[in-house]
Amino acid sequence: MTSSLRSRANVFAALELDRCAEQREDAAWVAARAEEPTARYLILRPDGGALVAKERSRLLHLDRAARERINPAANPSFLGCADNTHHFALTLDDQAATRAATEAGGEFLDLRSAGGALPAFDAGLFAYARGLAHWQQRTRWCSACGTPVQLEAAGHRAQCTNAQCGVAHFPRTDPAIIVIVSHQGRCLLGRGPQWPERRYSTLAGFVEPGESLEDAVRREVFEEAGVRVAHSDYHSSQPWPFPASIMLGFTATAEDPTIRLGSELAEAHWFSVDDLVTGLRSEQIKVSSPLSVSYKLIEHWLRETANIELSSLTDRQSSPITTNG
Repeated sequence: MTSSLRSRANVFAALELDRCAEQREDAAWVAARAEEPTARYLILRPDGGALVAKERSRLLHLDRAARERINPAANPSFLGCADNTHHFALTLDDQAATRAATEAGGEFLDLRSAGGALPAFDAGLFAYARGLAHWQQRTRWCSACGTPVQLEAAGHRAQCTNAQCGVAHFPRTDPAIIVIVSHQGRCLLGRGPQWPERRYSTLAGFVEPGESLEDAVRREVFEEAGVRVAHSDYHSSQPWPFPASIMLGFTATAEDPTIRLGSELAEAHWFSVDDLVTGLRSEQIKVSSPLSVSYKLIEHWLRETANIELSSLTDRQSSPITTNG
């Protein structure tokens, strides 16, 4: 399987949407799309929850008429087009959001819960909208001069309003590596101090300035577990707007398996296939939720090493906890 197909299997990463990025600067074009009868508005609360059907089977979108009834002055952000429908994100205050939920007959759901409940397109659209809204909420003043900024490019650029400064700010995404390390038929998993006992994940951490992804893999594994990595290969990626990351998944092999714990992990161990199979079946070991690419990395290792499907061992396990990073 190619890395692109592996990525599309990750939660939040299967969004088939034309973002129409080349049209964002055309305010008249965006305004015209917003007024079309087929325009749909994904509704967010200030806390990042999105409006969904009460059975949590799909996002609920407002049409143009409903948007105007609930809050005609709200300024939507353009997300893109799919199946001749133009999608917008609209953050409402709590009062207006309550009116929207009442009118649509839905409820608000947080992104972490939505990832495992909604169809792939809806989960991806929610993640996109949530990440953009979070950046907008936290980019109200120019970081260069402190002057208020104005949202432009359909919500995708924050322009400093000080003519003498004029810095343009763009949505941020913080890259983080996440890796499953193997050595002679065993894989390395760790547990953060905040995690329940016996729950383990692959190792993860943010990429630093001036650092390649492969260097970040080597550094993070050594910092967290004291294990030296010899080789690493890209596996897949996953949007992770908690609040503004993208997870870059890797597989790696260790040249020295000696574990010397750093300050970030409570424990780390090498697990054989038998260790995982026995521990997961008896529920003496638990792993990351299927929401996370960490689960996909463990799944990949078990499948490649022993032709065993992780889902057959974890059907009874569920948890909102995802990664160490």
